[in-house]
Amino acid sequence: QVQLVESGGGLVQPGGSLRLSCAASGSIFRLNAMGWYRQAPGQEREVVAGISSGGTTNYADFVKGRFTISRDNAKNMVYLQMSSLKPEDTAVYFCNTAVVTRTTLQPSRNLGLWGQGTLVTVSS
Repeated sequence: QVQLVESGGGLVQPGGSLRLSCAASGSIFRLNAMGWYRQAPGQEREVVAGISSGGTTNYADFVKGRFTISRDNAKNMVYLQMSSLKPEDTAVYFCNTAVVTRTTLQPSRNLGLWGQGTLVTVSS
């Protein structure tokens, strides 16, 4: 099972940028599409962005043009570059497996154990 450790969160002003990192263990990482998820206080977890094992990416509408997902298969890492951050982006961000095509972005049915996530706070 894939184990996941997220990092890179913090406090940033509106309009600012952050880069999140996810370290994934397990040999199945390279075979799986990966996604970034977020959960704001009192809300359900939602998928934000995804990248297939071959590099196809897809994004939720509310982050398109602002967030960029990437992966380094040699290092078992997934990244989320976030720019033009808004207060509504405030949430705990997680990574996990996902289903990703050019037209599909959804949680995988075979999710790994959730990590602790990394908190992103967008506030002035």
